[in-house]
Amino acid sequence: MSLYEAHKVEEKWQKKWAKDGLYNTNFEDEDRKKYYNLVMFPYPSGDKLHIGHWYNFAPADSWGRYMRLKGHNVFEPIGFDSFGLPAENYAIKHGIPPAKSTAKNIQYMRKQLQAMGTMYDWNQELSTSSPEYYKWTQWMFLQLYKKGLAYKKKSPVNWCPQCQTVLANEQVQEGKCERCDAEVTKKDLTQWFFKIRNYAEELLNFDGLDWPRKTVLMQKNWIGKSVGSEVVFNITNGENSTQSDKTITVFTTRIDTLFGATYMVIAPEHPLALEITTENHLENVKDYIEKAKKETDIIRSSETREKTGVQTGSFAINPVNGKVIPIWIADYVLATYGTGAVMAVPAHDERDYAFAKKYKLEVIEVIKPKNGESDIEKKAFTEYGVLVNSENFDEMESEEAKEKITEFIKEKGKGDFKVQYKLRDWLISRQRYWGAPIPIVYCEKCGEVPLPEKDLPLELPEGVDFNPKGKSPLATAPDFVNTKCPNCDGPAIREVDTMDTFVCSSWYFLRYPCANNKDKAFDTARVNKWLPVDMYIGGPEHACMHLLYARFFTKVMRDLGFINFNEPFKKLVHQGLITKDSAKMSKSKGNTVAPDEFVEKYGSDVFRMYLMFMGPFTEGGDWNDSGIKGIARFVDKFYDLIYSQQEGKNDDALKRNLHRTIKKVTDDLDKLQFNTVVSTMMEFTNAALKTRIDPDSKRIALQLIAPIAPHLAEELWEYLGETESIFNSEWPGYERELLVDKNIELVIQVNGKVRAKKEVDANIEKDDAIKIAKSLNNIQAHIEGKEIVKEIYVPGKLVNIVVK
Repeated sequence: MSLYEAHKVEEKWQKKWAKDGLYNTNFEDEDRKKYYNLVMFPYPSGDKLHIGHWYNFAPADSWGRYMRLKGHNVFEPIGFDSFGLPAENYAIKHGIPPAKSTAKNIQYMRKQLQAMGTMYDWNQELSTSSPEYYKWTQWMFLQLYKKGLAYKKKSPVNWCPQCQTVLANEQVQEGKCERCDAEVTKKDLTQWFFKIRNYAEELLNFDGLDWPRKTVLMQKNWIGKSVGSEVVFNITNGENSTQSDKTITVFTTRIDTLFGATYMVIAPEHPLALEITTENHLENVKDYIEKAKKETDIIRSSETREKTGVQTGSFAINPVNGKVIPIWIADYVLATYGTGAVMAVPAHDERDYAFAKKYKLEVIEVIKPKNGESDIEKKAFTEYGVLVNSENFDEMESEEAKEKITEFIKEKGKGDFKVQYKLRDWLISRQRYWGAPIPIVYCEKCGEVPLPEKDLPLELPEGVDFNPKGKSPLATAPDFVNTKCPNCDGPAIREVDTMDTFVCSSWYFLRYPCANNKDKAFDTARVNKWLPVDMYIGGPEHACMHLLYARFFTKVMRDLGFINFNEPFKKLVHQGLITKDSAKMSKSKGNTVAPDEFVEKYGSDVFRMYLMFMGPFTEGGDWNDSGIKGIARFVDKFYDLIYSQQEGKNDDALKRNLHRTIKKVTDDLDKLQFNTVVSTMMEFTNAALKTRIDPDSKRIALQLIAPIAPHLAEELWEYLGETESIFNSEWPGYERELLVDKNIELVIQVNGKVRAKKEVDANIEKDDAIKIAKSLNNIQAHIEGKEIVKEIYVPGKLVNIVVK
């Protein structure tokens, strides 16, 4: 039976830590260097944390404890991302108002987090669905609105028919809702947007950030910078008709191919689509536009999908040569990218080539390979080369031609150089109940009016039927909707959409250090001291959503003068994914594993170390509880080492082992390699149990294990007579001269075959090593009477005697 009583010990130390306020942050401490250690806060969309949460939070806490032992003033807060679809869907499923279900879930999750034994500063806890928090989310909205960065417009948006709400582009995964997996459709709605595109160029700059390369590339690809040219085409209603005053502008990165444009394609949503369509094509065009509305952008832009299109009956005039080309409508062109129109050059673009071949449109080669011939009859040539069939620009190479042709059309007033971004403005309004109300009213006399800051928070009304209906539930609450205009005191109605939960989570890291400030969203002096966040740990699935939005908010707050830093998170680490039967754990899929039964049976330290021992932190693994008993046995061994092992002076081997262990654990913790920290401590414990160990070495062993087994370490630290918390001690150092053994095992070979082994001084010279080797009976038996051809010595490893 184990001497270590995990539950009794863990309950004791959790109460003591709370009573002593050990983890309450002193924000004014000038003696220690600040360290802001943060995890992505959880959704309380279920009634308990699952193993995936533990795998994020527990190792992140171990990192924070390590930094504290290294002498930092660590701020480690926690809160709850409690607004939004996940929490609302849970409430709908269980027939409970979101405010009640969310509060209940938070209460249970808080107990789980406390039982984990984390060093969270609970004084700074926040919940995004509390009026005390979303008052400042609304304040943030008003700051963006005043700056001209928040606006409302009608736009085709992603619509989830099951969640009955709008989705941002980032929330659509392979044409499906990321929450419920339903097929996403398009719908024209008037929505609120933030002008994140204004910051596109700055968001491409990651200088000074220690972020995963893959995440940086994902954000850069999502922003999608393209350097090219804009070209203006005049429109005519027939090949021989005079041109109208209407124009279509296209963006291209390959203006060197402009002479090869043989048709134009505009998106079905293009504002001129119906206007330029002639009577004899109108019915076909209308049908085509309706069909396109049912397809997602991802499906429409698929490279493997067969291209379709319809003629408009109108034509465009190429500004470089006056050539009249037909205008088509095709769904592979998206209104949300570029200008919603492309000049089609089938000889040098694969999509245009496939379309032209299908509809028997002209293919004109205008770029030849620098070396060799192209085969335009079989496929498009898409590389750079030398211009042909391009009048005055013939024989010019593509790179030079791009600049010269752009200058030519610029002089004619038909184009210019242009930088384009794929990134769209951030759609933030949702037709759901459980979110921060948007602080805008509409007055017949004054129009769109922002609420005065003194009237915040605009609280979410209770008693509203929050079941999804395809329109905002708040529209059914007349007491909320009908109000007075802040400007003229006349009748007005409120905005009934709510803000997406990503708005709430885009600034919470600014609120944490000032969570109890009733007068400001955050204190400028405090956040300038404590931010950026030093370590941010969370899942990679947020690369193009939360992480991008948080960077945007930080830059906006900087430009408004509220903060003096450019980025929210200095270092970013993505924990690996914990799967169940090779599938991602998800509350929506119902395949999560609750940690409570394992914590109840083995204690939180054992469970924490077992998760760490599964594999590298950044890789994760498939959940299997078969090995947790091994970790429990290790804890018993370690407890026995400190509690019962006979004390005495360390022998030389243990002393050296200890210092190697200090170095290995330190190096591995620096790299967040928690799995090897556990295995290294296992190896040291097994070795130490075979000999005597002095009290100082026991103390060092406790400090080494403290980050990954905090309760165990505190209990045994006290047992050794210490009165201060182990987390107020200093991380041990190691002596370099003790990292190398005095003696080594020398391998001795004859003709490459091992014939003997001998313990010798680690610094033995070649002549001495060979002399010792030859003196051994087994070696003499293999070399006697033979000619020694060569004597090889590999320092610190082996001797090889070659004979014939």
